[in-house]
Amino acid sequence: MASGNPFYDDLRNKPEVIDPPESEDLVEIVSESSVNDPAQIALKPNLTVSSSVRELLECPVCLNAMYPPIHQCSNGHTLCSGCKPRVHNRCPTCRHELGNIRCLALEKVAASLELPCKYQSYGCMGIYPYYSKLKHESQCIFRPYNCPYAGSECTVMGDIPYLVAHLKDDHKVDMHNGSTFNHRYVKQNPHEVENATWMLTVFSCFGQYFCLHFEAFQLGMAPVYIAFLRFMGDDNESKNYSYSLEVGGNGRKMSWQGVPRSIRDSHKKVRDSFDGLIIQRNMALFFSGGDRKELKLRVTGRIWKEQ
Repeated sequence: MASGNPFYDDLRNKPEVIDPPESEDLVEIVSESSVNDPAQIALKPNLTVSSSVRELLECPVCLNAMYPPIHQCSNGHTLCSGCKPRVHNRCPTCRHELGNIRCLALEKVAASLELPCKYQSYGCMGIYPYYSKLKHESQCIFRPYNCPYAGSECTVMGDIPYLVAHLKDDHKVDMHNGSTFNHRYVKQNPHEVENATWMLTVFSCFGQYFCLHFEAFQLGMAPVYIAFLRFMGDDNESKNYSYSLEVGGNGRKMSWQGVPRSIRDSHKKVRDSFDGLIIQRNMALFFSGGDRKELKLRVTGRIWKEQ
């Protein structure tokens, strides 16, 4: 919704991701292990932060929370350090020159606050110091997952049960129960690598969900096919499972064994790291038999839980 101020609206239409600068005298140092440590997030007294205080800590341009150094003009209007260069050193509220005045009072107010994680609705009950909250949220085990579907730029996010239903209902993905699979991939024109269709199948086993991907892509100048498995959960859980893939024909076969990657890693990241069964197109067509003009690959495999 437009703010009524065209200057603000123009800046908000050009979003920019800014890492919050750190201030040694104000930022609390939190170790990696304590970010999601149950002892660290033990329920604390319920601290209520009024909406007026939250508004004071909200940058009037990008609307994000402000972190040190917080700038102010001579009239006391504040601005985050990320937006200061974007407004050409002019206060967006009163148009006075900003200069290099730092709002230490507001920074100290922020340092005294403790706020709930923004993923509270997903189950995180932690209360965090203002300057530690952002770091925690970037690693919170309750943060939602991105949709693992690779064939479109899907922006849906949610927990695992929600994404499973989304894949089934919205992307019409095949859903299977069991830890073994035997899939046949057929393509009429295997030379059109650029327009290859992504294949995704979801398996339910061991009380978890796994995504089997199969697609064509360019590896340098060579067209190849790749198959790999992703785990619908966090990385520390995915390491409890292993999987194998096998493809063959004409008396030959290729096999792969690996650990499924968490869907926290994007589909592209997994594919571009070649962490899966890679089949060169010529070999794939050889496996397919016949006149080598049609891709007919059968990929088998299984998933198991490590002891």
